[in-house]
Parts: sequence; structure tokens; C-alpha cells
Amino acid sequence: MDSIKVFMLGWEFPPFISGGLGTACYGLTKAMDQLGIQVTFVLPRMVESTYATHVKLLTPESQMPMSTLKLSELQNVVFRTINSPLQPYLTPDSYQHRIEESLRQKRSGNVSSTSQCSGQLDYNSDMFNEVHRYASAAVGLAGNEQYDIVHAHDWMTYPAGIAVSAMSEKPLIVHVHSTEFDRSGENVNQMIYDIEREGMERADKVIAVSHFTRNIIISRYGISGEKVEVVYNGVERNGSDNCALPETGIDKDEKIVLFLGRITMQKGPEYFLQAARKVLDAMDNVKFVMAGSGDLIHQAVEMAAELGIGHKVLFTGFLRGEDVRKIYKMADVYVMPSVSEPFGIAPLEALDNDVPVIISKQSGVSEVLMHALKVDFWDVNEIANKIVAVLRYPPLEMMLRNQGNFEVRKLRWKDSAQRCAKIYEETLKQFEKCIS
Repeated sequence: MDSIKVFMLGWEFPPFISGGLGTACYGLTKAMDQLGIQVTFVLPRMVESTYATHVKLLTPESQMPMSTLKLSELQNVVFRTINSPLQPYLTPDSYQHRIEESLRQKRSGNVSSTSQCSGQLDYNSDMFNEVHRYASAAVGLAGNEQYDIVHAHDWMTYPAGIAVSAMSEKPLIVHVHSTEFDRSGENVNQMIYDIEREGMERADKVIAVSHFTRNIIISRYGISGEKVEVVYNGVERNGSDNCALPETGIDKDEKIVLFLGRITMQKGPEYFLQAARKVLDAMDNVKFVMAGSGDLIHQAVEMAAELGIGHKVLFTGFLRGEDVRKIYKMADVYVMPSVSEPFGIAPLEALDNDVPVIISKQSGVSEVLMHALKVDFWDVNEIANKIVAVLRYPPLEMMLRNQGNFEVRKLRWKDSAQRCAKIYEETLKQFEKCIS
């Protein structure tokens, strides 16, 4: 078969990322590029060219590149952008707040470049209308592209994927990085759930990032197991180890326990803090770092104060790029107490930076990591016991670090891309049979 051409719909891409989805899209797309797969990647925003260091950006209105930089890195990938305020991890309430805040800034003449590159937010303030407006724009853009298959990442792009697939009569792959049950527990937003279910039902194949997620897709969305394939995420090898650590107010003899992720219900920040309280009852020379942002950040700060450990917990806010590597290099152990984690790339990144990890059993990554300590997210006593064990017993810490680092080297984006390519080929063959 000739090189496959993919019309890919995503939410974000480095350097503008707010979570694991952007990291996953970058790793997978870069690996596909190296396999010779031709990808047209559509983003729901205008990316400022001064920050885009490794992509070619084209506006929907023109075939002329906005920026052509370091194309040697991604030879087979073209990025297209649609003016839209859609962003990953937005809820309808936070979307509405963002719209209102931007409109206030616009009326006062204080619109930031970030707001400008997000499309001025002049569109209907209802997020679901915007999702469908984005789908319509994607159809218009796709009419000028050549592709064999449509690949949509997570729920906001499913309507666009369905529409492009119907217009072009090309097969549709939907890639499930997270479900509404992961994000909201049992309090699901019915409209989001309906969009997710329709996307999975209309897709020719569904890619889940773990068997954990595959089981949710089958049991909660009623999708046939024959239709759902598992493709694990990978990790990018880190670069130089020469990281100068910034001034942090952490003493050299203090141990560092790291939480890195969105501070939301899904990630279990309250369990991290409750475990921290118990660890500090057993040993005092420990600091806890919570790196990330999210809708529970203020509650987390208040909770740390209420537990009497505010002086032992540092909140860094959202980190990106080199700052992420620096915080890993500082850490003695990484803890991911996620309530429901479809995969979880951060533990792979931690191990790749020689940091032992403690992860919840309610995660996809627990399926692929054997040399990690695993806990139920709600068992704060066990989380605390395992943190203390890693910090107090060097042989355990060394075994987890060395064996985990060796293990994570086998989880590469190239394997994920090859698995996707195989799914593309099988889907295209089956699709051609059906229409012939």
C-alpha cells in the first residue's frame, strides 16, 4: 500500500499544551512522520508563529504558510488551524466563564495576544454550538485536502470527524484518550456523553489508550468489543541531564514528593494531600510539590492549610518544557493518585528521568508498568506507607528507579504509530470491501 494520508483532528499541540493530550498528539504524530505517514493535523486555534518552532502552519483561507520553521523535523506533516476558542479539558461552565472574561477584555480594549490567536471569541457562547461550528469549518477545510482516512482525538473533535468522514466518504477512526466518566465520575454531562457515544458508534474503529479505557467504552457506551483496539501511549526520551535547578526554598537534605498533573477531581489531589499529612507524621524532612493547574487549585491550597501542612506543600502552577524536566530531576518519588486515569503519560516521563513512581491501580499505565508501586487511589494510608518506604529504603528506591527506567525504554511512540498504521490499513481494506 502507498503511503497513507491521514486527516487528523486534535485539540492541542506543543508548544501550546495543557495536559497529556497535547503530549500524546505530538509523540504520535512525530512517530508517524518518521514512518512516512502523511498527516494533515487540524488544530482549533491560531498558533502564534513566534512560538511554533517545529511545524508548518497554514491558515484555512490560504495555502501559503504562515511560518515554515525546522521542517527537517516533521517532513510529512502539515498543520492547519481553525479560529476557535475550544481548548482541552474545558467544561461548559469554564468555557462560559472564559467567553465572558474575553468579551469583557475586548470591550475594555485589553485583549491579549492569546485571546487574539484563539479567534477573538466572537462566536456563540454555547460550547456545544461551537463544537458543531468547528465541525462545519473542518468540513470546509477538508474539501481542499487529500487523505485516505480521518482520525479524531477525543470528544470535541468527534462531530468534526463524523462530518468530514461523511462528506469525503472516508473511514473514521476515533481515538479515546479520556471519557466523561474519567473526568466527571458518575456526574456525567449528558451532552458530552452523547457526543462521545455518537462518535464511537459512527467510527469504523475506536482506539483506546488502555484496556482500562476499552472496558469503559464497551460497558458504559455499548460499543462492540470487536470495534475497539488498544494502542498504548509512549514516551519521548529525555535529552541532556545538565539541568541547573532553580532556587526553591527546599533544603538539600529534604526529600521531594511530586504530584504533576491537572489539579482536578480526576487526578485525586485530595488523596495526595491526605497522604502527605500521614507521611509527615512519620518523617519531617519532606516537601510535597504540586505542579499543575486546574479547577481545584484553590481548594487544594486551602486543604493543605487546613491539614496544617501548608508550609510543607509547594504549588508551582502549570509547568512546560524545561521546567518539567527540572522538577523531575528534583523529585525523589512521583505519585499519581488518579481516581480514573485512561493512561497516564507522566509516570513514564518520571521513570525516564530516573524517578520511582507510585501509581493508582485505576489507571491504564498500571497495565504496562510492572516496576511501579500500585495503590488504590482512595487508600491514603497505603499511599503514605509506600512513599515512606521509597524515601527511607535506598535499595527499594534504586530497584524501582533502575528497573522502571529500563522498562519504560520499551514504550516508544514508534510502536504506537506502527500499531495505528496497522489499524489504518485493516480499516481501509475492510472499508473498500464494503463499498465494492
